[in-house]
Amino acid sequence: MALTHNVWAFVFGMLGNIISFVVFLAPVPTFVRICKKKSTEGFQSLPYVSALFSAMLWIYYAMQKDGSGFLLITINAVGCVIETIYIVLFVTYANKKTRISTLKVLGLLNFLGFAAIVLVCELLTEGSTREKVLGGICVGFSVSVFAAPLSIMRVVVRTRSVEFMPFSLSLFLTISAVTWLFYGLAIKDFYVALPNVLGAFLGAVQMILYIIFKYYKIPMAQKTDKSKAVSDHSIDIAKLTTVTPGPISDSAVHQPPLIHNVPETQIQVTEVKSQNITDPKDQINKDVENQSQV
Repeated sequence: MALTHNVWAFVFGMLGNIISFVVFLAPVPTFVRICKKKSTEGFQSLPYVSALFSAMLWIYYAMQKDGSGFLLITINAVGCVIETIYIVLFVTYANKKTRISTLKVLGLLNFLGFAAIVLVCELLTEGSTREKVLGGICVGFSVSVFAAPLSIMRVVVRTRSVEFMPFSLSLFLTISAVTWLFYGLAIKDFYVALPNVLGAFLGAVQMILYIIFKYYKIPMAQKTDKSKAVSDHSIDIAKLTTVTPGPISDSAVHQPPLIHNVPETQIQVTEVKSQNITDPKDQINKDVENQSQV
């Protein structure tokens, strides 16, 4: 029974290492894009800073276990190296404001925060108590790592765009969480299993959002085209109404009354006005020409 228990733990641990390694490599296309454009665009550094801090904590936690935490140490050591590379690239190509904020979070969390946790645990706890304290801290920050993409999910909902939430990352995060959940159950480690329940749930939510908003642009585009066509049609009607001559009044049909005792100056003014009256077709052409210039 113990052999079976160890075999399942080893199998899920190895699968967890492989899948987690793929998860760590999932942002590579993102950073290839960042390097090509020399800009971080709308991407955020919080997921990478949080992932680095979580990996550091899990290494420290696994070192407190008697040999059973070896698979946790291996994958999280690899994760520390990869996440550090991501953060260096992000800081290199980020604008000044984003770079400063990233370095502040990195210094407070990954250096001062981690150092404080190590000092407290080494000085105030020992044995199983230290393992429990570290386990609780690891659970809390693992939840923050899984919850970090919530900011990206909020951007997706607000902008109706999945440009900054790759589907591959969400997929592998979900698979990795499920694998480590079974690993935690196999070694009967509550602190390893618990955060991965939330990780699997949030990963599934991200994939659902991706499917919804990936095809959201199509109906929106059709709606925009229809509204544009209607507005263009309305504009055409407005143009036609402005250039179409109005109905001819009765005064234009009947002969004007005879002019009796009209001063000569008034007759000259009337003749000048009559000369300014142009043919309706010419007036329409002039109006159309003026509108086209405008």
